[in-house]
Amino acid sequence: MSQAKYVFVTGGVTSSLGKGIVAASLAKLLQARGYRVTIQKFDPYINVDPGTLNPYEHGECYVTEDGAETDLDLGHYERFLNVPTSQANNVTTGRVYQTVIENERKGVYLGKTVQVIPHITDEIKRRMRILGESGDYDIVITEIGGTVGDIESLPYVESMRQLIWDMGDSNAIVVHLTLIPYLNAAGELKTKPTQHSVKSLLELGVQPDVLVCRTEKPLNQELRRKLALFCNVQSNSVIEAIDLSTIYEAPMAMLKEKLDKAVLTKLKLKTTGEPDLEQWKEFLFKLEHPKQQVDIALVGKYVELPDAYKSIAEAFIHAGASNECKVKLTYVHSELLTEDNVANKLGSYQGILVAPGFGNRGIEGKLTAIRYARENNIPFLGICLGMQCSVIEFAREVCHLENAHSSEMDDNAQHKVIDLMEEQKKMSHYGGTMRLGAYDCELKKGSLAAKVYGKTKISERHRHRYEFNDAYKAQIEAAGMHITGTNPMTGLAEVVEIPDHKWFIGVQFHPELKSTVANPHPLFVGLVKASMNS
Repeated sequence: MSQAKYVFVTGGVTSSLGKGIVAASLAKLLQARGYRVTIQKFDPYINVDPGTLNPYEHGECYVTEDGAETDLDLGHYERFLNVPTSQANNVTTGRVYQTVIENERKGVYLGKTVQVIPHITDEIKRRMRILGESGDYDIVITEIGGTVGDIESLPYVESMRQLIWDMGDSNAIVVHLTLIPYLNAAGELKTKPTQHSVKSLLELGVQPDVLVCRTEKPLNQELRRKLALFCNVQSNSVIEAIDLSTIYEAPMAMLKEKLDKAVLTKLKLKTTGEPDLEQWKEFLFKLEHPKQQVDIALVGKYVELPDAYKSIAEAFIHAGASNECKVKLTYVHSELLTEDNVANKLGSYQGILVAPGFGNRGIEGKLTAIRYARENNIPFLGICLGMQCSVIEFAREVCHLENAHSSEMDDNAQHKVIDLMEEQKKMSHYGGTMRLGAYDCELKKGSLAAKVYGKTKISERHRHRYEFNDAYKAQIEAAGMHITGTNPMTGLAEVVEIPDHKWFIGVQFHPELKSTVANPHPLFVGLVKASMNS
């Protein structure tokens, strides 16, 4: 198949309906049928990427293998499909306009007046086609961010309309995710919001082919026929997406509703046979039938918005199922932790994770949590800033380096055990300039990290500006904290651990970004296992 077929996923009525989960579930079903599938996300905000956004604004910033800072939905895509995404899988309005303006400055448009149509829409279509023209995929699922009717998404809807027209019948279709609210006062589900959402799409020249209806109550046949009639779709193309206890049930729910068959029929592709979902079913069984429970504390400063730590939370779900254990994850605000209350707040947990982040807020609470985990032999994992904090705490409390700190927090600190990376010192722009993407790491033979991974050569994704200061390496190692993972090219410290501790690892990289249903991350599997034995 030379040119991939396209499935566009749009959303209506309200935001946060779960377009990413529906797209990932559909992709999983198609993949399980043997099709080569990828998913891309087009976001309507003007930021060039989410890298400069506060996690409270947009949830976590996901990082791909090639170093793109992207929307968190790409995490869902990877966790479901077990296939890495890239910079081409996430595009923002900011990136589109940046390219068009740069082209205008170069004279690419030969003096033409640069307009939304055709210049912006052409650039959007060019980016939509990149993955489809690569020859690597049979089907490209394209999620359009925002809600139909929003002014921000209009250029994307128009680009989608043009691309569908360009590609012709059966080569590109639209799946529209919408809401069927239940009114307690009336005691019934209401279809009118969906009808109006479809009408908005029709006014923009787009007819949805499949409706996926988020609902709290099952949709009966009468309601499905009504939706099909008024929204001009076939009855078997009205798909129920009822609320579920976990997002990982969504592929099975969509299979039951025959979403994959509806889409393949519209695309005129083979629908015979059943998808191979044995591994997925096994994961779900373990997830739903744990043999024990473990309580783990996630210490961070963005805990009011769980999406800020989305990949970490999902990695614990994967690791829990792998260990046939339910992980009860509790978010603990680092700003509220003190020496006086830490035993009360963390004493009941079998494991502690100190989360990544930026800036000074909540740092002392993270240091307090790490000291508690270290002194009380509680299994511990520190990620990125969490690893750096573990070095700072060890330097202060064990090496007696008074006021040891990171130059990020205190540029006047006497002992900068964490310092700015050399290549970062001349940076004046913050967007996309950190150490980003996959880098190799070599683990010391016999170390806990090597045992956890089962090998000594690994590759992990990074997102940081500051690093372990090698000037303190000998002193810190002599005191009992060992550097057991380094970058083979630069010698940068990647992994620290305390051999005398039950299970204590800090990593400069972000292991949560590579955890999937099919391949739970070994560090999370190891932390859960160690916590189960606490």
